[in-house]
Amino acid sequence: MSLRIELQEQQKAAMRARDKARLGTLRMLLAAVKQKEIDERVTVTDDDILAIIVKMVKQRKDAAQQFTDAKRQDLVDIELAEIVVLEEFLPTALSQDEIVALIAAAVEQSGAQGMQDMGKVMAVLKPQVQGRADMGAISSVVRQQLA
Repeated sequence: MSLRIELQEQQKAAMRARDKARLGTLRMLLAAVKQKEIDERVTVTDDDILAIIVKMVKQRKDAAQQFTDAKRQDLVDIELAEIVVLEEFLPTALSQDEIVALIAAAVEQSGAQGMQDMGKVMAVLKPQVQGRADMGAISSVVRQQLA
């Protein structure tokens, strides 16, 4: 089943269960997917939806941090609840060992010799780790291996 259909089914289930918080988050996610389709005039794939979810989780984490700094625990709780719902649709996270192995394979596959080839390595890695690991953390590990 495609991720979009699964999201729509989960939305229907949230409506039936009268779970307003979950329903609101799912509607927001489906609206972002629809917006991408309209803006770019394309049919989104599961990879596109994963990219949207990753972006939304990152936004929620940033917002939660700002609300924590402002001592607004009520808003932090809302953001964290949305993160929990969004992360249900992400694939399982990669372990550190798996990340290192993927990076080593990508360096070998791209024939990277130094820092000037970082873009080649990241291009190989991105489709493999999208939604399963933080790209910032992966970038730093790639820098260490190429340096």
